[in-house]
Amino acid sequence: MTTGSNDQRDATRCFGTGSPIYEAYHDEEWGVPIHDDRHLFELLILEGAQAGLSWETILKRRGTYRVAFDNFDIEKVASYGPEKIESLLQDEGIIRNRLKVNAAVKNARAVLEIQREFRSFDAYLWSYVPNGTPLQPKRPSMGDVPAETRESEALSKDLKKRGLTFVGPTIVYAFMQSAGLVNDHQVTCFRHEPVKRLSKS
Repeated sequence: MTTGSNDQRDATRCFGTGSPIYEAYHDEEWGVPIHDDRHLFELLILEGAQAGLSWETILKRRGTYRVAFDNFDIEKVASYGPEKIESLLQDEGIIRNRLKVNAAVKNARAVLEIQREFRSFDAYLWSYVPNGTPLQPKRPSMGDVPAETRESEALSKDLKKRGLTFVGPTIVYAFMQSAGLVNDHQVTCFRHEPVKRLSKS
């Protein structure tokens, strides 16, 4: 949990000010390094679901997504058949897009293969940043944050080769930011230095 006055946070927050759910996400989650396979899989699927929508829309539905997708248990999602997929497409608590729902199942199966090869999804993903430590680009402002990077392009290319979908370089870069593979808090943000310290722990 972060400290400091709300006035200070509002003045130095990268994004989200004015939306309680978005503020909480920025203040407590965005950029924090994640190493749990289930959590990483959840973020990857949610980032894909977000394509064409706002992240706030996804955050508001995250709870219902977790229920619908068995808390993103990778083996369970990989086992979904046509009947389960059709039931998901009737669930108003998620984004009812057939391509995105099918992608979640297909991607779960591919992630299981990655786990078999690399022992964990975590080990595979973090191999795409130098020394397995978060990138620290020191952005002066959010306007300086790119849509994609060399690292996201490389990871996207390999994920696609392994059969995953909704993993273009822009989606993958948003995922890398969410999962803490890169600390994209602008340098004036009150979370920049705390997240940077987490990266070294």
